[in-house]
Amino acid sequence: MKASYLSPAVGQYILAHSTRPDELLDELAAETRAATGPDAGMQISPDQGRFLTMITQLVKPTLAVEVGTFTGYSSLCIARGLAGGRLRCFDVSEEWTSIAQRYWEKAGVASRITLRLGPATESLRALEEQIDLAFIDADKINYPAYYELVMERLRPGGLVLVDNTLWDGYVADPSYEDEMTRRMREFNDLVMNDPRVTSVMLPIADGLTMIRKK
Repeated sequence: MKASYLSPAVGQYILAHSTRPDELLDELAAETRAATGPDAGMQISPDQGRFLTMITQLVKPTLAVEVGTFTGYSSLCIARGLAGGRLRCFDVSEEWTSIAQRYWEKAGVASRITLRLGPATESLRALEEQIDLAFIDADKINYPAYYELVMERLRPGGLVLVDNTLWDGYVADPSYEDEMTRRMREFNDLVMNDPRVTSVMLPIADGLTMIRKK
């Protein structure tokens, strides 16, 4: 359970009362743990995956964007929620995204997804289409840049979902003053004070902020 700020009992209760991932997602999670070791913590949790699919089904995006793909769990969940739309994934790792591509094929959603390798800031700047839905889960230091580039291309009423915004709960603990905690606090304040949006921070996994452009 990623939500370390919750008691283990509450965390397990939440998982027990949420729809379980299917065998393919479990297989991907297991391969990710085996292939990436301690980096497997970058993979989203099953409850986040279910949430992404449901939000995608509700938004019905023509174009969804993912910043940070890793081994593909989140992109697979988003792609499964598409109804005729497309997903563009931006990442820098050919090694990890090669796992993602295999599972997109296994799931039958590869035709819905376009992957671009390279710095996401460059990929977003080159994007001329309007975004309906975005998921940001990449290097935290560049969150403000990714957010602004997405916002410039997001349609009115479009949604942005940003992962790790509770940062293990450290953002709420003034005794933590390390650089990454400070940066996450700064990003959270940036969103909260952005007059273009309304937002809600959800205690799902490591914190998931939902942002709607006015």
